[in-house]
Amino acid sequence: MSRIAGLFLITFVMVLSGCAHQVELSKQEKFLAAAPRSILIVPVVNNSVDVAAAEYVLSTLSIPLGEHGYYVFPVNMVKRVLEDDGLADASLVHSSPTSKLAALFGADSVLYVTVNQWNAKYMLLNTQVNVALDYRINDAKTDDILWSHHQNMIYNSNQGGGGGGGLGGLIAQLIVEAIHAAITKGVPNYLPLANQANTLALLSYPGNGIPPGPYATEEKELSPRTDK
Repeated sequence: MSRIAGLFLITFVMVLSGCAHQVELSKQEKFLAAAPRSILIVPVVNNSVDVAAAEYVLSTLSIPLGEHGYYVFPVNMVKRVLEDDGLADASLVHSSPTSKLAALFGADSVLYVTVNQWNAKYMLLNTQVNVALDYRINDAKTDDILWSHHQNMIYNSNQGGGGGGGLGGLIAQLIVEAIHAAITKGVPNYLPLANQANTLALLSYPGNGIPPGPYATEEKELSPRTDK
């Protein structure tokens, strides 16, 4: 009886693993079907208290997507064209039809990014830096959401520390941590966190990210669209 129960458990685990794999694949199902060759990155919506957050994030998106095999329109040129078209506010851009935005540039898809958190919390001997971003890619023809993901990143200024040498070493370590925390609070290094968030959200495939594009050098490439 115990042997039968063991076989049943193994079968059950295998079924669950298969279901999890299917869920993972289905997240990119629409994206694979649309097979976009180009991605238009529009201005970032900023819901955080840091007024510079949107520009920081916008500056980190083009390179990873380009290296992932997609044609990416220059973000500064995109911003200028949108402003000339009366879309100077990022929230207004995000609420506009994807097909309208894409038609201005001949893009296959549009990437929308929203900053929900971008702050540093000072706690005497430690500063915790938080970055939370929402990503969404819409199809240029149908306006449908092809892929979306939420990514949160946390950095603690005293990570990896470790004192030694008795009481004197402990006091010295505490002083170093306090100085490090103060520096991090004064000049929090958000860009590495934003880059890490982009990598985990966009490039982690198979997983949460999008598949490599048609211009990627990896073995896994999307087939070119046949309607062009």
